[in-house]
Amino acid sequence: MGTTGHDIHILVSGGGIAGNAVALQLLRAGIRTTVLERAAAPRPGGQAVDLRGASREVAERMGLMAGIRKTQLHELGFAHVDAQGREFGVMPVEMFDGKGPIADIEISRGDLNQVLLDAVAEAADGWLDYRYGDWITDLRQDDSGVDVTFASGGTERFDLVIGADGLHSTTRALVFGPEEQFRTYLGGYISFFTLPTPSDIKPGWMALRTVPKANFGIRPDYDPDTCKAIISLRIPEDPALRRDPAAQKQRIRDHLTGAGWHAETVVAAMDRADDFYFDILARVDLPTLSKGRVVMLGDAGYCGSPMTGMGTAMAIVGAYVLAGEIAATPDDLTGALARHEQQLRPFLEKAQEIPGGGLSRMLPDSAFGLKMMRLTIKIMMAKPLRPLVAKMFFGKTDDYVLPTY
Repeated sequence: MGTTGHDIHILVSGGGIAGNAVALQLLRAGIRTTVLERAAAPRPGGQAVDLRGASREVAERMGLMAGIRKTQLHELGFAHVDAQGREFGVMPVEMFDGKGPIADIEISRGDLNQVLLDAVAEAADGWLDYRYGDWITDLRQDDSGVDVTFASGGTERFDLVIGADGLHSTTRALVFGPEEQFRTYLGGYISFFTLPTPSDIKPGWMALRTVPKANFGIRPDYDPDTCKAIISLRIPEDPALRRDPAAQKQRIRDHLTGAGWHAETVVAAMDRADDFYFDILARVDLPTLSKGRVVMLGDAGYCGSPMTGMGTAMAIVGAYVLAGEIAATPDDLTGALARHEQQLRPFLEKAQEIPGGGLSRMLPDSAFGLKMMRLTIKIMMAKPLRPLVAKMFFGKTDDYVLPTY
């Protein structure tokens, strides 16, 4: 173990981007850190995420950019397609100076998490305990710490617990109450998985086909032989879908059958994919991000849904600010949590906004609605409007001043 450090011990629940980012900064500050991840191993793949604005600045300050550039996706642009695969609304990266639907730095969620894991391992210096296949089952806190019971058995005491365990956070439920109190359903579901790259897909381009109440896209992967399917459905919330992959896949079939382009290819690949993901589109709002010695981070505290395009940014910026404030006053965690929230709230309020009218505009329910969507796309691409569109859709947080720690 390193010879210097603060005499506190922090538990991070969740080994995703938010959890690993905050663990990295805590370790660099010499703070003893335990990370708890329910999965048995790191999860590869996942949807593509972008780095722009404050999140890119944080990645640079954390020294992550060299690792990110090794596995970034090098996407060239985005295009809509019709049933025959004919393109419209073609938007190369340079159309919005790298600040449009496709950023100049895109990376898969799993690859970004691996970059963080590598940095965490390098920073550990004896201060890290990383546990896979375990999770919190109970929390009891007082003014000086938190007693945590684990699924694997046993109880340990920590000075602070950081809940970075996602949209369906167990930590949040134990401390704040049932998920339904803080989650707003946004009208649909999202799914993604890996499939072999169809032979006629343009290398480096994401293509998207929209039909009434659904769309499906194919975007490049780091490996050119594979690609990612991403599917959105506009349907009423159905709690029965939560843990029923067969029912989830049937909903996708119902909407994509006869949709043209590569619908049949995507549906066929869905049943063979070993990384199939399906979940609600939802927003999380907490009245305060902390309660006593437990604080929420990332989707667990302020999920905005993939429709914001800001999930990774909120996770990374939130982790940077939280760790920075803790490291500034490790002997006053109450003050650190209060300052963290005061500093972060202005960023979160803008980042959680959904541009463009929400899912009803993104997934129209009629042929007329689809025509209006095409008209809107054409207007967005008009050269005089591009700076305004980039600011409204993709630059919501550009005026946020990132603190220095």
